[in-house]
Amino acid sequence: QVQVVESGGGLVQAGGSLSLSCAASGTISSLGVMGWYRPAPGNRRVLVAITTSTGTDYADSVKGRFTISRDNANNTVYLQMNSLKPEDTGVYYCKAVVLRNSNWYQYWGQGTQVTVSS
Repeated sequence: QVQVVESGGGLVQAGGSLSLSCAASGTISSLGVMGWYRPAPGNRRVLVAITTSTGTDYADSVKGRFTISRDNANNTVYLQMNSLKPEDTGVYYCKAVVLRNSNWYQYWGQGTQVTVSS
């Protein structure tokens, strides 16, 4: 009953910018912590940025360049990526924690490809 969809990926030259969006839809009572992840060695996912009701946090590699924000009214999270580097290349996944039917659940989007050329 919950769908998480990312958008905004694309190809950009080093130093450029991209804006990613993650929209959660369906039966949602409340939006909890949400985060953006990207691939890591071993085909794992590493946290890039997270947002809660009280603050945000970032991986050291993106601090000062990326900004995560949220619009609770629309169950949407954004990731503004500036000063992009080739090492930022990867599929960016959104993880949404949502409250529905008095239970908390985690949902993953399918990802959006970000490619940074040098």
